[in-house]
Amino acid sequence: MNYRIVNGSISYGAETILEQINFEIKEKDKIAIIGRNGSGKSTFLNALINNEILEEGIGEEKFHIYKQGNPVIGYLKQMNFENANQTMLEEILEVYKPILNLGKKIQDKADELQNSTDEKIIKEYTNTLEQYELQGGYVYKKEYETAIKKFGFKEEDKHKKMNEFSGGQQTKIAFLKLLLSKPDILLLDEPTNHLDVVAIEWLENYLKNYPKAVVVVSHDRMFLDKMVNKVYEIEYASMLEYKGNYTDFERQKRENYEKQLKDYTYQQAEIKRLQAIADRFRYKPTKAKMALSKLKKIEQMTIIEKPEEYDLKSFYANFDVKIQSGKMVLKVDKLQIGYDKPIAEVSFELYKGQKLAIIGENGTGKSTLLKTLNGNIPKLGGEFEFGYHVQTEYFDQQLKFTNLENTLFEEISETFPELTTTQIRTLLGTFLFTGEEALKKIKMLSGGERGRLQLCKILKRQPNVLLLDEPTNHMDIVGKESLENILKEYTGTLIFVSHDRYLVNKLADCILEFDKGKVTFYHKNYQEYMEYKQNEEDIMDEPKEIGENQKDKKKEINPYFLEKERNRIQKKLNKIEQEINHKEKEIQDIEKEMTKEEICSDYIQLNALQEEIQKKNREIEEKMQEWEILNDEI
Repeated sequence: MNYRIVNGSISYGAETILEQINFEIKEKDKIAIIGRNGSGKSTFLNALINNEILEEGIGEEKFHIYKQGNPVIGYLKQMNFENANQTMLEEILEVYKPILNLGKKIQDKADELQNSTDEKIIKEYTNTLEQYELQGGYVYKKEYETAIKKFGFKEEDKHKKMNEFSGGQQTKIAFLKLLLSKPDILLLDEPTNHLDVVAIEWLENYLKNYPKAVVVVSHDRMFLDKMVNKVYEIEYASMLEYKGNYTDFERQKRENYEKQLKDYTYQQAEIKRLQAIADRFRYKPTKAKMALSKLKKIEQMTIIEKPEEYDLKSFYANFDVKIQSGKMVLKVDKLQIGYDKPIAEVSFELYKGQKLAIIGENGTGKSTLLKTLNGNIPKLGGEFEFGYHVQTEYFDQQLKFTNLENTLFEEISETFPELTTTQIRTLLGTFLFTGEEALKKIKMLSGGERGRLQLCKILKRQPNVLLLDEPTNHMDIVGKESLENILKEYTGTLIFVSHDRYLVNKLADCILEFDKGKVTFYHKNYQEYMEYKQNEEDIMDEPKEIGENQKDKKKEINPYFLEKERNRIQKKLNKIEQEINHKEKEIQDIEKEMTKEEICSDYIQLNALQEEIQKKNREIEEKMQEWEILNDEI
C-alpha cells in the first residue's frame, strides 16, 4: 500500500492554509502530524479523505495524487450510530460482520453436508473455514473484550443501549469501532483526549503493533515518542518531514536550524568580504579584472536563505504569589468524596511548595476531589483543612464562564475593576489576546482560547495554592511547554489532575493515585512512582479483615523467592509454547491427510478431520490466553 501527495496545497478563498504538501504513507507507517493550533492539521486529515480540497502547490513538480491498492481510510469523524436502541455489544459486533457471516456460512455448509457428499460443498466448507481463521474468527472475541475493558467499560455496559451512554462515552465507543475495523490507513485526531492513563498506554501498544498505517494528530509528546516512526511538522504554511519519533524530530529540527543559520551567517560574511574587495578595486585598471571575478563568484553562489525562527509564540506569565502560606498547606483525613454516595476515601498531607499530581482511571473521583477541596460539592465524611494564609484558585476543565456574551476585555474588566484599559490590554496580550481579539465574545472562543482566558484570570489573582483540573486539554505542544515552565517556576503549592504523563513527569514531586476504589499517596516523583509500581507491586498483600482494629498489612517478599517464582512461571511458559507448537504440527499433519484422494471423497471422514482441526485451534487459543496471563505475571 502506498499513498502519496506531490506538490499539493490547500486554500480557502484567498487564504492559503498549506502551500506545498509533499506527503507519503507507506504500509505500516506510524506518522505524526504536529503543529500549532490553527496551523491546518485537522484540515490536512480531511484532505487525505476528500482529495477535492487539494490543488496545485508552489513547487516545481507536477501536482499529483498516487494511491496504490485503493486503501480504505478510517476516520473518527466518519463514525456514527444508526440505531440508538442497539446495545454497545451489538454496535461493536457491526465491525465483525464479515467474520459473523462466515461463521453462519460454516454452519449452513455443515448442515448441508449432513445430507450430501457433494465435493463442491465440501470444498466450499473447507475454504470458508480457512477464511474464517485468516480473518481472526477464533480470536476476535478476545480482541474486543480486551479493548472494551481497557477503555474503562464494565461487563454490564456491553448490554446497555447506545442512547443510555453520555456523549463522551459514545465517542469512546465510536473510537473503539474505528480501531477494531482495522482500515488500511487509520486517521486519528487527538486520540488521547479524555482518555485516562490506562487507556492511553493500551492505545499506545495497540497502535505500535497495528499491522497497517496510522496517521495521528496529537499534542501528547510521550504518546508520540512511544508509537510513531515519522513526523511531519506544519509550520508557516509548509510541511516538512522528519524521520523518527517526537524526540528525534526536536533534535533534528534544532540541528537543521543551527546548521542552516551557521551556513547562512558564513555565506553572508563571505559575500560581504567579496563585495568589499570588488567595490574597492573595480575602478582601478590594474585590479578591475580581479574585482570582476569576485562579483562573478558571488553570482555563482547558491544563496542560502536565512532560516525562519521557530514558531514559539505563546502565552507567558511572570507572576509570584501575593502572600506566602504557612508550612502546612493542606491536611486531608479520611475524606469521603462523591455525590449521592462515597466513591473514595482520601488521606494525605501537603506542605508549602509541593506539587501533587492526581492520577488514575476516569470516573474514580479525581475531579470530584478537587471540586470538594474547592467547595463546589460538599464532603460526605471525614475532614480536610487548609493551612494558615492559604489562598486557592481552581481551574475547571469544563471551562465554564458566567456570561458567554462578555468580550474578553469585559470579562477581565469585571473581574479586576481596579485595572486600567492599558493594564487590561497588557494582561490579555501576555496570553496571546492582542488587538481586536480582546473584543471577541467568550462564546466565540475555541477550547484552547477559553483555557488561556481562565488561566489569565487565575494567575492574575496570584494565589499560593493552585487546583488545576486537566489544564493542558486543548493546548498545542508549545502551549503545554509554556504552562509547564510557568508552573515549574511557581513558588506556591500545586495540586493538579492530569492524564498528560509528560506534564506529570516534569512537575510532580508527589503522586496521589486513584486505583479501583483505593487512594494512595506517594512521596515520589512520577519516574520513581512508575519504577515502584513496576518493580514492587508484589510486596503488598491484599487487606484482610481479621479483627476490628486490623490494618492493611505489608509483606516483604524475599528476592530469592521472587526469582524462584519467576523461574517457575518461565518453565510454565516454555511448556505452553511447546504444546502450542505440537498442536500446530498436528494440524499440519491433519491438513496433509485431508489432501489424500481417498479422504477427499469421504465426507464423513473429512468432516471428522475438520472438527478435529477446529478443536485443536480452540485448544491453541486457550493456551495462548494462558500464555498471555503468565507473561503478564512474569
